[in-house]
Amino acid sequence: MSKTFLRKLLEWNTTNERQMPWKGEKNPYYIWLSEIILQQTRVEQGLKYYEKFILHYPNIEALASATENEVFKDWEGLGYYSRARNLHHTAKFVVTTYNGHFPTEYAAILQLKGIGPYTAAAIASFAYHLPYAVVDGNVIRVLSRFLGIEEAFDSTEGKKKFEKIAQDFLDKKDPATYNQAIMDFGATVCKPIAPLCDECPLQSSCFAYSKGIMHLIPYKSKKIVKKQRFFNYLIFVSEAEMLIRKRHVKDIWRGLHDFVLIEEVALLSRTALQKHSSYTALEKNFSGNIRSSYFDHHQVLTHQKINARFFIIECEQLPIINDYFSVKRKKIGNFAFPKLINFFLEEDFISFK
Repeated sequence: MSKTFLRKLLEWNTTNERQMPWKGEKNPYYIWLSEIILQQTRVEQGLKYYEKFILHYPNIEALASATENEVFKDWEGLGYYSRARNLHHTAKFVVTTYNGHFPTEYAAILQLKGIGPYTAAAIASFAYHLPYAVVDGNVIRVLSRFLGIEEAFDSTEGKKKFEKIAQDFLDKKDPATYNQAIMDFGATVCKPIAPLCDECPLQSSCFAYSKGIMHLIPYKSKKIVKKQRFFNYLIFVSEAEMLIRKRHVKDIWRGLHDFVLIEEVALLSRTALQKHSSYTALEKNFSGNIRSSYFDHHQVLTHQKINARFFIIECEQLPIINDYFSVKRKKIGNFAFPKLINFFLEEDFISFK
């Protein structure tokens, strides 16, 4: 069955016109960059970030020499910022440990921070033609539908089974072409929703199609329950400056910037804020007024939903608060913020001139 699968997949690939700038790339740095950017990201969104990073950091030495804030600013809006942090860390590690040259063995690639089995397989096969199968969502979907695999892909046993099957189906003679072909096939034909079964060359041998259960496969066992969090932001602004901090705690958005934060079990009204112990403690450090209006925004992450309310507090002189520092309002664009805060900043409630 695997031989038939391989033959038909590679025949389909000869007419596949899905063009991306990293297809056929042999430079491990560019391959690594594209794979990290495309984790949890649609190709359409990731493309502009890939092009930006190639322009700003044409080689791994340039990326390693950048500051964390520069990398985060270029990553801004892409989400999952641990990817950017690991990208920067690994760039510096490769420069200092391997003299700027990516390791050429799968095991060594896998040891790099932020690189898992899928990314290691992609780099190993595309850059060095090593026989390692990539196992991403597209590959899992194609193989599970074709074979009728019942194990949940997110279970321990399911992961092991998919890794073994993917390796068994791999074209050992040309792993790069095969890996790209099966990923492209999953993205354009065997799609998550409304797969193009009538155009599929594997239709006659596909288990899911024969049973009419394409919409049920692949199986997933875990349902993510999103935690609700409520952020009440206090934006202290003077005539020329405003107060921000860099998030250092091991939490969401580590390395990005935000404003004075009071996290509570709910969003606070203006009256509730003025009575809150954290706010009354701050009142000793400033003289100012809360604007009567506040502005709500939401951002949905993988495991949690952030609900935010923004209070603008106009002061003659900014308060002194631990971990926070003042910046010129016109320089605020130089700092990297979470998407949720950028939504607020783009609404022009505050002048940055």
